[in-house]
Amino acid sequence: METTVSPTELFTWVVYDHPRDMPDVFVARQWRLTGPTSRFFTAPTLDALREKLPAGLTCLPRSPDDDSVIVETWL
Repeated sequence: METTVSPTELFTWVVYDHPRDMPDVFVARQWRLTGPTSRFFTAPTLDALREKLPAGLTCLPRSPDDDSVIVETWL
C-alpha cells in the first residue's frame, strides 16, 4: 500500500549504507515527522542513489548519535 504525502507536509529522506534488510544496496527511505512512509529507493552506489532523490533537497551529514548504517539525511 502506497503512503500518500501532502505537498505541505515536511518529510526527509534518510540514506542507509547496506542496511540489514537490504544488504546488497544503498537505500533512501522517506520519513514523515511522525514516522516512516512506505516510499524508498535503492541503488548499487551512493552516487546513483543520490540521483534518484527529488531535486531541491538539502543534505545534512550523519550525526554521531545516528545508527552506523545511516550515511546522511536529505530535507
